[in-house]
Amino acid sequence: MQLLSPITVASRTAPNRVVFGPHVTNLGADDRSIPARQVAYYARRARGGCGTIVIEGASVHASDWPYERAPLAERCGRGWADVVAACRPHGSLVIASLDHAGGQGSSAYSQAPLLAPSRVPEVNSREVPKWMEPGDIAVVVDGFSAATRIAVTADLDGVEINAGQHSLVRQFLSGLTNQRDDQWGHDRLLFARQVIEAVRAAAGDRIVGLRLSCDELAPWAGITPEMAPEIAVGLVEAGLDYLVVTRGSIYTVEKTRPDFHEPTGFNIDVCRAVRAAVHEMAPDVPVILQGSIVEIGQGEWALGGYDDPALCDAVEMTRAQIADPDLVAKLVEGDTDRIRPCTRCNQTCQVRDARNPIVTCIGEPTSGRETEDADWYVPATHPRDVVVVGAGPAGLEAARVAALRGHHVTVVERGDRVGGSARIAGPNGALVDWWEREHERLGTDIRLGSDTWETDERTVVVQATGSLPGPRPYETGPDATVVDILDVRAGRSQLPDAGTVVLFDPIGGPIAVALAEELGARAVLITQDNIAGNELARTGDLAPANTRLAQQGVTIERRTLLRTVTAEGVEVEDRYSGERRTIECVAVVDCGFRVPTAPIGGAIQIGDAVAPRTVHEAVLEARRAALSI
Repeated sequence: MQLLSPITVASRTAPNRVVFGPHVTNLGADDRSIPARQVAYYARRARGGCGTIVIEGASVHASDWPYERAPLAERCGRGWADVVAACRPHGSLVIASLDHAGGQGSSAYSQAPLLAPSRVPEVNSREVPKWMEPGDIAVVVDGFSAATRIAVTADLDGVEINAGQHSLVRQFLSGLTNQRDDQWGHDRLLFARQVIEAVRAAAGDRIVGLRLSCDELAPWAGITPEMAPEIAVGLVEAGLDYLVVTRGSIYTVEKTRPDFHEPTGFNIDVCRAVRAAVHEMAPDVPVILQGSIVEIGQGEWALGGYDDPALCDAVEMTRAQIADPDLVAKLVEGDTDRIRPCTRCNQTCQVRDARNPIVTCIGEPTSGRETEDADWYVPATHPRDVVVVGAGPAGLEAARVAALRGHHVTVVERGDRVGGSARIAGPNGALVDWWEREHERLGTDIRLGSDTWETDERTVVVQATGSLPGPRPYETGPDATVVDILDVRAGRSQLPDAGTVVLFDPIGGPIAVALAEELGARAVLITQDNIAGNELARTGDLAPANTRLAQQGVTIERRTLLRTVTAEGVEVEDRYSGERRTIECVAVVDCGFRVPTAPIGGAIQIGDAVAPRTVHEAVLEARRAALSI
């Protein structure tokens, strides 16, 4: 298998071609160093067999402080050395990502102006950066050099320069952000070459890589796929040992690691073209594919493992290894069906926001909590009979962990399939399929179509019965058609074949947006917020979702409250003015808040049976419950 074959990069050899790429973790310390919990995060992926680990980007100069816990290279020496000491015994190469966010940063923490090639406002804050004078440029280039020397002293295998997303280097390369009329404007590759040459000189025989945006998705002025091969060759000539192909610009931050709405492998074509150009000039320089590669089959195919020509030399599988740190180890053992899937939901691994959440995964909540979480799978001292009532995510995970601990587990599910709402709404069907395979392997007794069970004094009952529709904050007249969103998704309720359908969405989440997209011009989405899908900002899907809604012709009623539903339509109220009006429709789909099911006496409640939330909370509470038995 090509994914498991070694790869030589400059003077170093990685044991396989799977890469854990740089990403924001928020695991850093308040003083911008790398603490023990961040070391443990990378060590866990090394223990799981990952070939190359690239540490979260570190700012090379104090002028860059893009988010609160962003590492600062001058304070990372000891932490980098600790990561090396923890990962190298497992065979992984360890590389430091060197960064400067430039005009895409923040002045909230540094209280100093942003630095950028030109005065292009930052997209989110609208802050206008300082145009970098020659002295500013020299200081930042020296910062890259100094950071590299620290990395060498820490015994890292190399460094990776960021010219991808949130990158000053990319901003100099791009006509979107480099509007200078001096030498750095006439030759937009100049700054990048200066940085590479400075890093190369400081790195000695260590690896020097580059993360390069090869498509800014802004063809009017940005880097395009047609331009990328020539840019890549020019920068490789400056002294690079490998190149990572990415995409995204100041205007398309969310496109670097989009969620499940976009196909996997979106950089395949540009990567193939860049690799062909680079290998014509430097055949020993590996070109790495990045871009939602979360499936083993696609990664193997990209490397030429299925008789098709290789289009890359290694594959970044970052989110896939957040979801399953043992991905490579399971691949080595031939247990590919046991690899916990990444569903690309972006719900808990996308953490670059003002809430400062710590990176984790809905299906593997111990990711990011390696120094805090217990060993969920420690064998039980006294095995018990365990009845899990409900086979949604919480019930399936509680049953899995309890069985692995040695308990005798029975799952009772009143429906005819397992998975609950996760199977019928959202992107997590693949995770449900994984739970099914795990329980088949474990031989778990799963009883479908049943809501009764037998217990004795030794039986532990775990309640994972999910949620019910909550109180409706509007009046419903006679003969009005109001259906619950999950009933629609499960096929228990049918929408009329024609006519306008109103979707009431007080949550601002993905489920209502998804149904609105499917209904297209038939849909009227009612939201109390100023924008549809308000909560999608957390996953990076807010702007893309609203684009999709517009493309599908969905009508969005913003700042609107639903007051009455009748057989003819709905009466709505403007949230600010109080003005009321009527919208004709044939049905209303309630996508509102839910409440827990009634408690079972003496049972351990978990997941939505405690409080309706997400898959992440369901899985975490399931593990805690299973460990407590």
